[in-house]
Amino acid sequence: MPEPPISVLLVDDHSLVRRGFRRMLEDDHELIVVGEAEDGHQAVALAAELRPRVVVMDFAMPSMNGAVAARQILRTAPDTAILILSMHAEASYVRTCLEAGARGYLLKNALDLEMVSAVKQVAAGKQVLDKRLGNLAPLSDQPQPSLTTRELEVLQLIVHGKSNKEIAAVLSLSANTVAVHRANIMQTLGIHNTAELVVHAIREGLVSIA
Repeated sequence: MPEPPISVLLVDDHSLVRRGFRRMLEDDHELIVVGEAEDGHQAVALAAELRPRVVVMDFAMPSMNGAVAARQILRTAPDTAILILSMHAEASYVRTCLEAGARGYLLKNALDLEMVSAVKQVAAGKQVLDKRLGNLAPLSDQPQPSLTTRELEVLQLIVHGKSNKEIAAVLSLSANTVAVHRANIMQTLGIHNTAELVVHAIREGLVSIA
């Protein structure tokens, strides 16, 4: 019997981009797109419902970036292979995604057949890193302070200029709880004001700025 096609969930906040990726993937008979999500929250829900073998996900999404979504997805579906697509070639962004559990990282500016091959490789358990990223071996020697998934969600919204009250509404938390998360984030990172926090978060690839 032939192998069943590899099921793929596409995640990108632009419908035209998803349409292009779907066409690219489904041109290969070994792949089938079983769903599409337009943000990280929807990706988490659909991954739990559809159980795709591979999630192809943009890093830069509002409210929940690809790395945070990857953590959430792998919590409920640990066998899912996650392939991150990003405009960022900096090592800090790659590190953030790999530490979140992603199995692959491709740059978005020249995908074409690379994506098809990468999906098959991550589905087979291999790690795939874009050749244009250079040598990332030192990443494992650069320990970083660890934030929880919820703290990363809060940090994402802080970078987008949201107040504690606005963050509380988005994440269904109390404003006091958000304030505690904000304080914990600053303490963990050794940062004492919001401006420094925003600069650090962007520089270290902890958030997306889309």
